[in-house]
Amino acid sequence: MFRGRRQFPSLFPILVLTFSLTPAVLVMAQRGAVIAPESIDQLTQDATLIVHGNVTSAKVEPHPQFGNLMTVLVTMNVGETLKGTSQKSIQFRQYIWDIRDQLDSAQYAKNEELLLMLGPVSQYGLRSPVGLDQGRFRITRDSQGQAMATNGRANLRLFEATEQRAQAGGIKLSARVTALSRQRSTGPVPLSDLKDAIRSFARAK
Repeated sequence: MFRGRRQFPSLFPILVLTFSLTPAVLVMAQRGAVIAPESIDQLTQDATLIVHGNVTSAKVEPHPQFGNLMTVLVTMNVGETLKGTSQKSIQFRQYIWDIRDQLDSAQYAKNEELLLMLGPVSQYGLRSPVGLDQGRFRITRDSQGQAMATNGRANLRLFEATEQRAQAGGIKLSARVTALSRQRSTGPVPLSDLKDAIRSFARAK
């Protein structure tokens, strides 16, 4: 639509996206934006692709169509796909608004292990984790070598009311996930339990 020979004013692409993109896409672009906490069943429902893997590159660059918009182009090797079409690798372009995201590649680091819950690709080729940083889990190992997952909100309310919604939807949760849903603490959770919960809710969609 905006390909052509004419030169547009420098702010035109920004105004176009400001009024054309959905509010959700605009919110996801902003670091530190205030958004209500979402639980794992809600995040799973909203995501169109959920993968576990390692970042191979993260490059900050202008949007290929709108040079005034900065983005980060992230490439990942995929070890496991929990929802969506299975792929060995993925690449997505995320809109970045905050200058801090330009300086640190929106906190995507090469070789970093992540579990990503990605939303749909917009008409402008942009994609972001659902629920802002709630849909991006960094994977670390505890002192026993167990893989642990923590999102950008320290898993705040991640399992809140999931047991009740699972029961209402006829979804059977494992004993470990049920126990997590009854806790009120924040902090890392076992990656295996997080995947178990995601699979349970993904199967129900």
